[in-house]
Amino acid sequence: MWQVYLKELTELMRDRKTLIFVILLPIFIFPVIFGIMGLVLSSTTAKAMQEQHKYVIVNGEQAPEFAEALFYHKNFKKVETDLKDPAELIAAIRAGDFAVAVVIPDDFKDKQHAVEQSQWQLIYNQSSQLDFMSRYFNELLENYTGQLQRQSLSALGVDPVKLTAILKPVSVEKVDTAAKRENLGEKFGALIAYILIPLCLLGASYPAIDMGAGEKERGTLETLLICPVSRSAIVLGKFLTVLSTGLAGALITVASFGIWGAVIGSFAGFAVVQEAMGAISAPELLMIFLMIVPTSAIFASLLLAISIYAKTFKEAQNYMSPLTILMFVPLAAAMMPGVELTTKTALIPVMNVALAIKELIKGTADGGMIALIFGATVALAAALIAFCVHWFQQEKVLFR
Repeated sequence: MWQVYLKELTELMRDRKTLIFVILLPIFIFPVIFGIMGLVLSSTTAKAMQEQHKYVIVNGEQAPEFAEALFYHKNFKKVETDLKDPAELIAAIRAGDFAVAVVIPDDFKDKQHAVEQSQWQLIYNQSSQLDFMSRYFNELLENYTGQLQRQSLSALGVDPVKLTAILKPVSVEKVDTAAKRENLGEKFGALIAYILIPLCLLGASYPAIDMGAGEKERGTLETLLICPVSRSAIVLGKFLTVLSTGLAGALITVASFGIWGAVIGSFAGFAVVQEAMGAISAPELLMIFLMIVPTSAIFASLLLAISIYAKTFKEAQNYMSPLTILMFVPLAAAMMPGVELTTKTALIPVMNVALAIKELIKGTADGGMIALIFGATVALAAALIAFCVHWFQQEKVLFR
């Protein structure tokens, strides 16, 4: 088994494609891609925050203070128009004449004096993901309505000193009992698992295809089978090779992200993140690695079984595509709000490992739950390895 393992590992190390997938992609290309995505997102957000939105205000004389605040806001630019009907304003916004229309009722002052509620209309395109314009408008409107409340209460003879207590009878001071690490772990723990676990699958995919379907295409599988080595030793040696490449790809990627993140974070001033992540102890990092090992074994056995069944390299790739999609379903479920680590979720493959990694990063992991997850994952991995060994014994599978 170990001779087969060393043989396969040596052949993979001589293959440029393996070096690209397992070493070059994690060290350079993935961090560059994520870095570019981060830069594009930050620049797009900054541009959206600084963008000037052309607006039209109807019956602005009914609320002169609000109209003046809107006029002098840096993110709004007034456009003159004679349109007043909502349907015409909607058509003009769709045509791109302006971005937003504020419609104030022509009886707003009368209702204000009569202490009656008035309904305004804000007409704009709500399909934008970066909807800063609505937030700016709400801030202006909140300040303006606060002024109106104070004026109305003062007109009713309310003591100005007590206005704040009347408008906001209860002021809540939030005291957070969670440490910085726990807060960051809750926000980014599942995301780290979302990145780490697929890397194990990605790092194992190409070697698995090459050692099964690839050998069939090259005609070297028959040569290997006539050697005085049991088929169990052959398939276990191949399995260990796939497992090693999957773990190596994930660890190299994590190390690369850690180094690049530390370098960029030192320049960007992310001291809080560095401090919180630095609080993760060595035993906890070891536990994260131990959780990844049986998960990688599950992927390695599944990928190798698919590759053994496939006739060609391309056929193996087609069979593995649904596996990639299925893997992301429990990972996405682990990131959903309200999903916590319980006895039930601890038995769901992949999701349990993602939740365990999040708890370990938060520093709130329960030893019993971690043991349950590790045991369940190891049991599933052992069953799939046994199936892979049995699959390799079948002549109708090897020589389809």
